Amino acid sequence: MTFSGSSYDVIIKGGRVFDGSTGPSVIANVGIRDGKVVEISASPLDETGCARVIDATGKWVTPGMVDIHTHYDVEILDGPALAESVRHGMTTIFLGSCSLSTVHVEPSVAGDIFGRVEAIPRRHVIEAVETHGPWASAGEYADYIDSLALGPNIAAFLGHSDIRASEMGLDRATTKGVVPTESELRGMEAKLSEALDAGFIGMSAQELLFDKLDGEVCRSRTLPSTYAKGRERRRLYKILRKRDRVLQAGPDIGNPMSFVGLFSASTGLRRKKLKLSLLSAADLKANKFAIKIMGPTSRAVKKLGGDLKWQHLPVPFEVYADGIDLVIFEEFGTGAAALHLADAVERMRLLQDEEYRRKFRKDYENKFGLRVWHRDFFDADITECPDDSVIGKTFGQVGQERGGLHPVDAFLDLVVEHGTKLRWRTTISNHRPEVLNKLSVLDGVQMGFSDAGAHLRNMAFYNFGLRFLRRAHDAEKAGRGFMTMEHAVHRLTGELADWYDLDAGHLRVGDRADVVVIDPAGLDDELDSYHENPVPAFDNLPRMVNRNDRAVTAVLVGGEFVHGEGVASDKLGSVRTGRFLRAGQKAS
Repeated sequence: MTFSGSSYDVIIKGGRVFDGSTGPSVIANVGIRDGKVVEISASPLDETGCARVIDATGKWVTPGMVDIHTHYDVEILDGPALAESVRHGMTTIFLGSCSLSTVHVEPSVAGDIFGRVEAIPRRHVIEAVETHGPWASAGEYADYIDSLALGPNIAAFLGHSDIRASEMGLDRATTKGVVPTESELRGMEAKLSEALDAGFIGMSAQELLFDKLDGEVCRSRTLPSTYAKGRERRRLYKILRKRDRVLQAGPDIGNPMSFVGLFSASTGLRRKKLKLSLLSAADLKANKFAIKIMGPTSRAVKKLGGDLKWQHLPVPFEVYADGIDLVIFEEFGTGAAALHLADAVERMRLLQDEEYRRKFRKDYENKFGLRVWHRDFFDADITECPDDSVIGKTFGQVGQERGGLHPVDAFLDLVVEHGTKLRWRTTISNHRPEVLNKLSVLDGVQMGFSDAGAHLRNMAFYNFGLRFLRRAHDAEKAGRGFMTMEHAVHRLTGELADWYDLDAGHLRVGDRADVVVIDPAGLDDELDSYHENPVPAFDNLPRMVNRNDRAVTAVLVGGEFVHGEGVASDKLGSVRTGRFLRAGQKAS
């Protein structure tokens, strides 16, 4: 298909072009005009009058990548460029994960449901929603997001905790034994239906019980979505099923019936199936056998007419912590008790209490039941501390050097002495490359779960797509390829966009020109290197990031060059290059 008339706005020449499918890549030239791909040709294109010609010789030209799990709901309001994701080739980003969105809740409630769960400073959540909201409807919210100077494209889930708290009030929505009235249920149904009318991709829900509320009124209660009973969930799921939209959900890992209920909800025998995106496929150090159920469960649900996809972060799940401020401590009683105390003096007094320490040691040594953290302080490296003598050691080693102290006491002693100036790291899951390779080819697994925009001091998975491509490329070069590069690109682009029914993820004539140029020579170990980047919207709070700016030489969103080789275009964040993508709607 060729267009005559004016010259191209952008030409990307001589690259290895991937179209977002599993079909073969080709060496070709890509012509872009008015934000669309208008030609892909093996022959050279006329460069006369072309404003930008990108030489992609020896490089890969791929569709923009899709990030299906972020918590940018707050940051996007004051920083719509989302540059840290864009610089790594993410051109379509999902909001509203884990039952959390800012569509309907009041500012203070938004602060309570986002602040502690996602480690985003509560004050900034409240200020952002107060400044930019309120929105009378999900449609008004979508239009508002679409009016911002978006860097990437945006798609959104509606959060179950959002609509439940807005209908019931946060206190009633998080009180055991309180069920919504018929009027409140109808209100939730109406909000969900209206959001789907506005193009939201579905609803996110949560059953996991260690995500806790911030604030004072309902502090340390679990998220509103976790209090919903079967009748409420079934009524909301029925709407999603009817509209062929997606339920994203986090099961309660300590309750097998939570999994059974979600699997059952997806099945399609004698009814329409429900698309289910489940958290998450992780090769846990704490339980090396749990990962073995991912493939069989998705296949079993499929045989029963359902459609289950496990979200999977295809890189090691390495986390950092400042003192005891880390969400993994929420999963057991003494950890949650410490995080419940917002006052630093009260918290330190608790951490010194011998009775508390005795209970903490008991929680630490309890190896029964499903859990996320491996609870091994010999597998926790100290990276920063005013006491230089402990840097580079584990808490277990420090305990041994201090007269055989229990690892818990060594940890708590250092936290009491240094507070948040003590920084340490551990890898919780996805530590075995051979297991990651097997997961990467499973049909029931989707690439995602970056948590971008949340846990800013704890994790840095903004470039997970590049790191996944590196693993596939390195295996291919070594003669041990576990998937083709076309398949690897497809898993990050077209496969995701198609399943969520979005106009994204492909690079074909007529598609919107969301394009990434990748230099495979830049896919090296530097992708894992640690950097910190301040977040202007959060008073320059230092964000953890992993970067290698040699890997991505150009990112285009809607045909506009927005980033390349670590340098942002002056248009990123000042001109609207992305759009709010509405499920089921293709661009004209």
